[in-house]
Amino acid sequence: MTGGINWTALVVFVVLFALVTWIGFIAAHWRKGDLDLLHEWGLGGRRFGTLITWFLVGGDLYTAYTFVAVPALLFGAGALGFFAVPYTIMIYPLLYVAFPRLWSLAHRRGYVTSADFVTGRFGNRWLGLAVSFTGILATMPYIALQLVGMQVVIGAMGLESGGLLGDLPLIIAFIILAAFTYTSGLRAPAMIAVVKDVLIYVTVLAAIIAVPIHIGGYDKMFAAIPPAKLLLATPPAGSYGAFSAYGSLALGSALALFLYPHSITGILSSSSARVIRRNAVMLPAYSVMLGFLALVGFMAIAIGVGGMPDFADGFKRYGANFSVPALFLALFPSWFVGIAFAAIAIGALVPAAIMSIATANTFTRNIYRAFLNPACTDAQESQVAKIVSLVVKAGALVFIFALPLQFALYLQLLGGVWIIQTAPSVLLAMYARFLNGWALLIGWIVGFGLGTWMVVLNNWTPVWPLHLGSVTFPCYIAILSVIVNVLVSAVLSPLFNMGASGRPQDADAFEEDYA
Repeated sequence: MTGGINWTALVVFVVLFALVTWIGFIAAHWRKGDLDLLHEWGLGGRRFGTLITWFLVGGDLYTAYTFVAVPALLFGAGALGFFAVPYTIMIYPLLYVAFPRLWSLAHRRGYVTSADFVTGRFGNRWLGLAVSFTGILATMPYIALQLVGMQVVIGAMGLESGGLLGDLPLIIAFIILAAFTYTSGLRAPAMIAVVKDVLIYVTVLAAIIAVPIHIGGYDKMFAAIPPAKLLLATPPAGSYGAFSAYGSLALGSALALFLYPHSITGILSSSSARVIRRNAVMLPAYSVMLGFLALVGFMAIAIGVGGMPDFADGFKRYGANFSVPALFLALFPSWFVGIAFAAIAIGALVPAAIMSIATANTFTRNIYRAFLNPACTDAQESQVAKIVSLVVKAGALVFIFALPLQFALYLQLLGGVWIIQTAPSVLLAMYARFLNGWALLIGWIVGFGLGTWMVVLNNWTPVWPLHLGSVTFPCYIAILSVIVNVLVSAVLSPLFNMGASGRPQDADAFEEDYA
């Protein structure tokens, strides 16, 4: 990339990586519980307090791919990429109101996943299967994309040489990840998340201070950015253009954010509903930093890293995703580059660990135990989850090595559309007592199928040009498909409730919880 291995950066990187590896393994003895129980291994015994929960849930926001991709969006697409900033703020009121209720239900009834809640709420294991299937399917490309961020920084340090040798650092990193996740469960990413976020804060703060000083101030930085990237394009006549696209992307991403299994896992691992409310108040601090992180993309434009000959190979290999590593390589000393790159790589480990654990919880509880082996013991359940977490990580590696990056990005796009289809079953079901499990299942099928068809038909772009009379309303496909999902569920629920077959699905509706 820049001519050979950056040894100083590599040494700092390895030292920090070794530190979090050690933390990952000793985490098994932190707040020690019986790791042969799924709620101990997969939810940390539901004992995480305000601070740890804050770091753990925030770890889902600051992933390696986020650190690389959000600035890359600004670098490549300009102002439209800022939708990734407000959507996190939009979800916090929902987190404050709805998810403490979900935690209370899960705590009283021993639920580990959102599919557990859905199955119990409606007495319909097929709806629970749909929710669990959606969660697993949507999460897998998310895990794979964490590798992208790690691949970029490994390549930026000059280690990538192609073939097995080039892939070896990534393989070693995920073997380590698999080992401490297997032994420590959710306790490992919970402890590592603290180190990860501190490193990210240091890295981002250094960038937003040092880069403008180098340029001559924020005014000169923004002056160097083409107007077409600095502001949303003015909509043409008869269309809401980028404005409605921006708003719907932010809203849809907000609704999807805490429906992913790893987000639910972070929430259910809290020690109380009060902890969740406190985090809903505190988590906007992450969004402030996310805004600063997004600005790094504009800084890369202002510095002109895209035109620097030293980085031509990096941009050829990784596209706009190389903009962040290029910025740090261009302006910062090698020792700090090592810190920044370690922050990104560790930012892959934490969410990948949480995601693999959440996927394992979901498969084990809602597929294995619900359909394949209902008589399994608690110890068997926990062991299956540990094995599944290993399989998930191995699958992510195979996925990223065997398939083009663009394919993973396509699946990640579909993942956002898919996971939002669980909103009626998970979120609305906590308040709308009239909803019927079979109606929700049909709504899910319709929304899932419609969203997938629209994405493919739209040439794998997330925004659909919705024509309302003489006005065009570009809208995020996830929003359009979930609206249809909700309408179908709402219309069919009274019909199913009138029949004998419909009522039993609501028989376990927890009258004491929903009164």
